Amino acid sequence: MTILATKYLYEKNSAESRKSPEDQTTPLRAFFRDHGLTIFLVATGAIWVALYVHLDPSAKWGQVIGNIVSEWTQILGLVVMTKKLIEPHTKI
Repeated sequence: MTILATKYLYEKNSAESRKSPEDQTTPLRAFFRDHGLTIFLVATGAIWVALYVHLDPSAKWGQVIGNIVSEWTQILGLVVMTKKLIEPHTKI
């Protein structure tokens, strides 16, 4: 998931993301473009959490969805930590 998401979605200040299109857009559209990966992870993560809430955590599928929620949270944490801790200190 990480490889495909970073290939197709742009995240501002991320060296791993594809290059940003340099067209003139509205501020709202630019915000969604600049933070597409984070928005995707939060939106899909919320869906996984909602599904997990409705399942029995001790059942087989409850454990599977629980693992997906955990993985999604870790990936989102990596994206946020990379943007906030590493990249501001590096020279591009």
